[in-house]
Amino acid sequence: MSFLLCLQAVLYVALNGAEGGRVGIVGGNEAAPHSRPYMASLQDGRTHVCGGILIREDFVLTAAHCNSFRKYRVVLGAHSLNASETSKQVLEVGIFYPHPKYNREENDIMLLKLNGKANLTKTVQLISLLGSRPPPGKVCSTAGWGDVGDNDTFPDTLQEVNTTTVRVRPDCAQEWSGVARITKRMVCATGQRAFQGFCSGDSGGPLVCDGKAAGVVSFSGSRCGDPITPDVYTNINSYRKWIRKVIKRG
Repeated sequence: MSFLLCLQAVLYVALNGAEGGRVGIVGGNEAAPHSRPYMASLQDGRTHVCGGILIREDFVLTAAHCNSFRKYRVVLGAHSLNASETSKQVLEVGIFYPHPKYNREENDIMLLKLNGKANLTKTVQLISLLGSRPPPGKVCSTAGWGDVGDNDTFPDTLQEVNTTTVRVRPDCAQEWSGVARITKRMVCATGQRAFQGFCSGDSGGPLVCDGKAAGVVSFSGSRCGDPITPDVYTNINSYRKWIRKVIKRG
């Protein structure tokens, strides 16, 4: 589970000492090719590190713990990470904008200003941001190129899985009690069966509800998709003002 920013005992730990935090999909299925044209792969060289979403032609939204201050590139329009696909667009990251109050326990959100603008096509599209918190019991989905078996098995193609939101308080906060502080700026969700959700390789990817981005993959328990500790996403709606401010400045 390299690069997964995870929680064990009472501390956050980066498994295998990775910088940036890779978090992937367990218990899911391969997505239909290019069915999620907003997906971005944040790469160090040619190695996938984190996911993200394209919210403007020159801005990608991801998780703050993906910031390692390296010269990352963003790959858009990909289904396969390794295949030569004419749909792919590659852009360098010009500026990293992690949330100024990110501290590994909260505010896990970051904007990436690209050095150029994406060319919007059938396979590269923007995703809108959900204007409210998804209610408990809402069936949403998440996607990424991460670990599919909680055993360092990384797929070549984009994977996806449905996930259902749960109440932040008291349900999610109670499950994480003594391990992590769950706030109203987070969204919690679990798979439709045990061991479904994100895992090592999908940090920064989206929680998508009704076709709009509601959350950013942040952290999970020591076992991927374990319903005992629901998966935790950053609630995008809580940061809309900050997002608008950064984009206006950029």
